[in-house]
Amino acid sequence: MLRISFVFLLLFFFLGCTHTPKKYNEKYYQTIICEQLDGKMEYVLKDKTRVDCFSDEYAMEVDFAKKWAESIGQSLFYAEMTGKKPAIGLIIGKKDAKYVKRIKRVTDKFNIKIFKIDKMEK
Repeated sequence: MLRISFVFLLLFFFLGCTHTPKKYNEKYYQTIICEQLDGKMEYVLKDKTRVDCFSDEYAMEVDFAKKWAESIGQSLFYAEMTGKKPAIGLIIGKKDAKYVKRIKRVTDKFNIKIFKIDKMEK
């Protein structure tokens, strides 16, 4: 019995030390920002599209910075369909400055609120 426990502990220690960090997906970040806004996740519209986070004030698309252009279109569409203000939960990593610069240019002009979310890095 002692031998099995020792082997188990070695395996647990070894696997724990070599385990790669969890990759955080869009849903992870969506949950965080939507809870902060006290919003509803995956709010379904009449045309069956889904707002990532629907709050009293905003209809928000949550996406990684490299998908900046898509997030602009989706946020504007959701706002038009719901009568809420357009918003983007932008997940930003260390190498995403060029995307932030691009999206900022458009969101400033069209009054789209950006909620910056720091990307969890490995």
